[in-house]
Amino acid sequence: MHETAHAMWAADRASAMLGMEAIGVSPGRGRVSMLVRTDMVNGHDLCHGGVIASLADSAFALACNSHGPVTVAAGFSIEFLQPGRLGQTLYADAREVSLRGRSGIYDVTVRADDPEDGDVIAEFRGRSRALPDRSAPRG
Repeated sequence: MHETAHAMWAADRASAMLGMEAIGVSPGRGRVSMLVRTDMVNGHDLCHGGVIASLADSAFALACNSHGPVTVAAGFSIEFLQPGRLGQTLYADAREVSLRGRSGIYDVTVRADDPEDGDVIAEFRGRSRALPDRSAPRG
């Protein structure tokens, strides 16, 4: 894992609170898993959409920070295809679609129970922006 992605993940208390685990990072890629717990379900006894979005966002963060520069989200959209359920392990697999200068586009697929062949729960598209290098001289 690139040191920027590693440092970000180590300090990510929100992902830790949700029990997420980073299970893979490579240039332009990130994979995160999370077990759906009782405190993650909504009034319909389904995984809350915000929790699913958080999982996808965390995989996106690993992927876009895998190159080195500190990178943040500029925005995202998510489409829910079917519900996540209590007791399922959800997997978010992020992949770089385009990287130009400081801007990037990443797609994340969230699957249930199997990271490769599980049912697709949601599709997420994130836009990233690398922050300027603060150590560079200003002029």
